Amino acid sequence: MSFRELRDFTEMLRTLGYPRLVSIDNFRQPNFPLVAEILLWLVKKFDATAMAPTDIEGESDRVIFIKAMASFMATKAHVRLSTQKLYGADGYAVRELLKVTSLLYHADKKSKAKDDTGAPPVSLSDFDINTKLGDLKQTRMLANEITSRGAQLYELLGSEPELRAARQKVLGQGMDIDQIETAVKHSLKVLRGQTEKINTMMGSLASDEANLEAKLEKKRMDLERNEKRLKSLQSVRPAFMDEYEKLEAELQKQYEAYVEKFRNLSFLERELENHNQREQDKFEETERQLRRMQERLRDEELRLIRGGEDGTLDMDDDDDDLDGYDDVLHDGQFSDSDEELEQEPRYGQHPGGIGRHAGAFGDMGAGDEDSDLDSEITDDAEDELLGYGNDDGDDVLNDTDDDF
Repeated sequence: MSFRELRDFTEMLRTLGYPRLVSIDNFRQPNFPLVAEILLWLVKKFDATAMAPTDIEGESDRVIFIKAMASFMATKAHVRLSTQKLYGADGYAVRELLKVTSLLYHADKKSKAKDDTGAPPVSLSDFDINTKLGDLKQTRMLANEITSRGAQLYELLGSEPELRAARQKVLGQGMDIDQIETAVKHSLKVLRGQTEKINTMMGSLASDEANLEAKLEKKRMDLERNEKRLKSLQSVRPAFMDEYEKLEAELQKQYEAYVEKFRNLSFLERELENHNQREQDKFEETERQLRRMQERLRDEELRLIRGGEDGTLDMDDDDDDLDGYDDVLHDGQFSDSDEELEQEPRYGQHPGGIGRHAGAFGDMGAGDEDSDLDSEITDDAEDELLGYGNDDGDDVLNDTDDDF
């Protein structure tokens, strides 16, 4: 910011009649209250009825004030101000204020010159373009008319040499009264023809107007009749309305029953799915127990066979296996008694195999009794487990079919 601009700004404010004295040193440091006061005063100089915010205590209030002032100057005075520089309230803000101040200063100077010559005073409406929209339209029309007239004048000037020769010829001839009378009569005849044509058009317009009036009257009568019919239909209750309301109430009840049944059906289907899943899990668990039991029995049988071939039996292992077998039977929900196990058929794949091996390798009675006991337990338990697995699977399938 130059010293000259600061000096010009203070001098313009003094000339415009600013109420307080503004020094150049006031803008050495940011001075927002002074800038806001000057802005508000300039706005009032433009328009005394303008409404502007006066609260500048907070940061947001100052931002709103600066934006309002800049918007007012842009719309009323067509002066674009930098809000960032105005908010700084330093020497750069003076440069923005100088735009508005110089505009008012020159306007005031011109108004004083016109007052000396008797010219009317300048008002704010002279700077408002909204008040001159009518003049703008008229100016555009005049510009178009000037353009068209200029084109016609150019064409006429292009035919001037021919017209000059014809004009000189006419002027050189004498005045013939008969010829003039004939031309006037011809012109009158043409004018009468045009007048008759215009009268005919006016007559047709009158007949068209009468036809339109008749159609409008007919439509108006139809409208009134339809309105009366509508009112009568609205006031009369239809004969089937009672039955309609009855059926509507019944439909509502049926819908509520349908919703309830649908909800119950959905619940039952979900329960059925859960039940089937539990049965399936149970069946799979039973199958796994059966497979583990079969593997254990197979391993036990192989160990007994190897023990028979060696001539010795590990009685402690046999007791442990039998105990584990009893635990599996109880866990697998087998409820058959010892008598039912004895009544089951023997394992058919190795008939009497353990007894023969015991007799072939020794004559110890304990070995034969243990081998026979283990063979009976092994065969009967495996048959029982296989039979239970099939029965249990059939029961599960039967229960599933009953649920459906």
